[in-house]
Amino acid sequence: MQQLELLPAVQAFLAQPGRLFIGGSWQDAASGRRFVVENPATEQALTEVAQGDERDVNAAVAAARAAFTGTWALQSPAQRGLLLFRLADLLDQHREELAQLITLENGKPIANARGEAASAANIIRYFAGWPTKIEGSTLPVSPASGAPMLNYTLREPVGVCALIVPWNFPLTMCVWKLGPALATGCVAVLKPAEQTPLIAIRLVQLIEAAGFPAGVVNLITGLGIDTGAPLAQHPDVDKIAFTGSTQVGRLIAQASTRNMKKVSLELGGKSPNIILPDADIARAAKGAADGIFYNQGQVCTAGSRLYVHASVLDQVLEELQRHAAAHVLGNGLDPATSMGPLVSARQLSTVQGYLQRGLEEGAELICGGGRPEHLERGHFIEPSVFLDRAERACVAREEIFGPVLTVMSWTEIDELVVRANDSPYGLAAGLWTRDLRSAHRVAAQLKAGSVWINCWNVVDPSSPFGGYKQSGWGREMGKNVIDAYTETKSVFVDLA
Repeated sequence: MQQLELLPAVQAFLAQPGRLFIGGSWQDAASGRRFVVENPATEQALTEVAQGDERDVNAAVAAARAAFTGTWALQSPAQRGLLLFRLADLLDQHREELAQLITLENGKPIANARGEAASAANIIRYFAGWPTKIEGSTLPVSPASGAPMLNYTLREPVGVCALIVPWNFPLTMCVWKLGPALATGCVAVLKPAEQTPLIAIRLVQLIEAAGFPAGVVNLITGLGIDTGAPLAQHPDVDKIAFTGSTQVGRLIAQASTRNMKKVSLELGGKSPNIILPDADIARAAKGAADGIFYNQGQVCTAGSRLYVHASVLDQVLEELQRHAAAHVLGNGLDPATSMGPLVSARQLSTVQGYLQRGLEEGAELICGGGRPEHLERGHFIEPSVFLDRAERACVAREEIFGPVLTVMSWTEIDELVVRANDSPYGLAAGLWTRDLRSAHRVAAQLKAGSVWINCWNVVDPSSPFGGYKQSGWGREMGKNVIDAYTETKSVFVDLA
């Protein structure tokens, strides 16, 4: 296997320990402590990063507040947009460097990392157009007094935003949150996952290079209990945006009630993918395989429940086995690799536990289920497919966050919709069919924030993304997210 040679810029970046960015200054943690960032494909250390704690969080929030009431408040909408356009250009210029850092700390194949780096620039460029388009309205009011009144609304930035991002798409999730926060005039304290802090550090370096004023974006790296929890509880944080597990999302929502800060949550999923008998079976099976095996299954919208009409079940299972066997597992820096490792030893252990429990609870393992024999190191697991005829095993009910697909059969469409909706989650759903009437009818009945017809995992910065039920609160992207980072003020003027 042949690996890409790291760019000199990447080598130089890794040679220096990562630091916090507070009030426009790169600095060590107040404690002086650091933690090791590991390459999940080799289990070897990449570098060390500052391990922040509550003292650093307090300093970052104070710096953000000072910027919000000071230099940032003086920036015009056009100036904010210009800074975001500059950042998008820098992301484009450093695309390969960013992609290599993503692969090194996350493990995903370099082709996928390049796609993530490219999309980051496009997302920021989309939000760069928003600052000059955030507007209020004039309303025709009829006060009881009968006096002539002018009423208009203003959209104002929420304030200090704590942005807590996950490790599965470490750059994408940063820009999903930073883009609307900065476009609306908010300031930010960014907290990346401890597994993938390097790409966030490099992103903030580019934010600094773009010319954003000191304190507008602050970066805290560290463990969740030491930094994420203090951010959620902080009385001077006005909003928190979190992407991660439903379990942690509940804790953040509870902590945020101390000062009633605004909360956006993008949480877990156990998304149903449905194949109707009239579908293009080859295309549907490939879409189903891609929907669960992409990014090693570490995707909140992974199509981990596949409902296949009984008449085409055998054909689909055969196709799924073929797609699973075609994956090349290995180091993400090898261009031949199509599936990298899971992000950590802990995540590997979790997935292995589900594989064992699935068998114990009666699911039939069709393929996969083990570690690849040719890879001695790294957190690798084979792409796996279960058939669960009773739909009772944990692999059919619980979010696994790994390349594990559970297949169930169905015969009646109305019963199928009930089964597909029988989940505490509602992030996404998919449907494969040639019948547009069935497609639109079933899509309307599925309880999910995103429904994909004859496709999977299609996202765009202009389209809202979020979940029903325990998959979260609010929406990312599109004009919906602008509302999430602004307050509405109603102003009445007596014209008598």
